[in-house]
Amino acid sequence: MKKRILMIGTGGTIASEMTEAGLAPGLTGESFLDYVPAVRRLCQVDCVQVCNIDSTNMTPGHWLTIARAVEEGYDRYDGFVISHGTDTMAYTAAALSYLIQGSRKPIVLTGSQKPIHMDITDSKTNLLDAFTVAWDGRIGGVTVVFGGAVILGTRARKTYSKSYGAFSSINYPVLGVVQEGRLVPYICPPAGSKPRFYRQLNQRVSLVKLIPGLPADYLAFALAESDGVLVESYGVGGVPAGDQGSFYPLIRQAAAQGKTVVVTTQVQNEGSDLAVYNVGNRLKTDLGVLECYDMTTEAAVAKLMWALAQSRDHEAVARLFYTPVAQDILGRPE
Repeated sequence: MKKRILMIGTGGTIASEMTEAGLAPGLTGESFLDYVPAVRRLCQVDCVQVCNIDSTNMTPGHWLTIARAVEEGYDRYDGFVISHGTDTMAYTAAALSYLIQGSRKPIVLTGSQKPIHMDITDSKTNLLDAFTVAWDGRIGGVTVVFGGAVILGTRARKTYSKSYGAFSSINYPVLGVVQEGRLVPYICPPAGSKPRFYRQLNQRVSLVKLIPGLPADYLAFALAESDGVLVESYGVGGVPAGDQGSFYPLIRQAAAQGKTVVVTTQVQNEGSDLAVYNVGNRLKTDLGVLECYDMTTEAAVAKLMWALAQSRDHEAVARLFYTPVAQDILGRPE
């Protein structure tokens, strides 16, 4: 008997058609299969369309809808393929990694840089590769399959805006590759006997990217509007001091109000270490700021939304944030 795979359509470039104002999603997941007949020979496929949007318009509400579609079909299907736009795919993959934990079944996101109806496109290969991984079953949990690579959902990032090999695995090796229609696994992440589904996210999370000379007012606004703020800093991490020292009282006031501040880095590889420099050390020792270490910004944003939905107590949030989920944080010193 063929394995049963549920395809969840969300739109994106893969589903786009040309309009007078540029590419816009219009095709459904069901219509994709007409372009890739090998998928139906491989497995039995059912399709559900939860939305049909450019991934620029993706929101945490859509993440919850996608997770709910997986949860509702979990016992009836052997795996899941989610077609998605590339621009925010890494955020969705990270979010699903926290909303669906410990899945032994594959939950695979894929998409393309060119629409599926074009003569020259990466969509057909990516789609067949994604179904191959979902059908194979050896790599469970949330992954991104793109350009032949199988990337852990918490480690994926779009690093090329146009090239077919658009996604990279940040601070973690790829889990495997798809070659000549077969999965070659390198790492099979551990999975629990039963998945844990979460149904809430706290969307009052924002991100402030530091640039030289940025007024502290920008951070003040983000803190006023949010329950949790990530500060994307430089190098191993820190916030301006000296003449720019008003950042510190703002963070101290936010902590007193029960808000969570997390520092990450703009540097893609190797992660943060606030203990190294005075501009970062004081944040940890005096203000209780959390840091991302080797987590991606995409994963940190999604994880903070998930953690703040579980608790607003600072110690509880810190405990959740620092507890590894799907290999999302490995570089934190004990």
